[in-house]
Amino acid sequence: MSAGTAGKLYTPAMLSLATELAHFPLIGDWPHKASSRSRTCGSTVELGLRLADDGTVDAIGLKISACAIGQASAALLAKSISGKAAPEVLAARNAIEAWLASKDPLPDWPGLELIEAARDSKGRHGALLLSWNAAAEALSLAQASS
Repeated sequence: MSAGTAGKLYTPAMLSLATELAHFPLIGDWPHKASSRSRTCGSTVELGLRLADDGTVDAIGLKISACAIGQASAALLAKSISGKAAPEVLAARNAIEAWLASKDPLPDWPGLELIEAARDSKGRHGALLLSWNAAAEALSLAQASS
């Protein structure tokens, strides 16, 4: 990755977003947990979810070891997942995966434009999807147990 590409990828806004993970710690007991590891870069995430009585996400906690792209993507998920039902989160995850593999328009999830440059860096795709994969697994496990 050239210095110009890195500068385009790691913008001040994206780096600031990555720091917002501090608002979503994985502390205490979480009823629905999952983890994910990127095969491309080795990044990892542990994720916990609490669901409201109507099945929507009430709270999220994350413990992540990833590059700034992975952290920023996790922060985007965490900032907007509250109040979402499993089908919405799974659809967003699938749309992001399809977007990364094509030239489709940016999926409809708040803030994704801040990490849009990562699509051109295939080595970052695994980190970008990391928290989304863990959320999909935790929600699937929650649905199976109810």
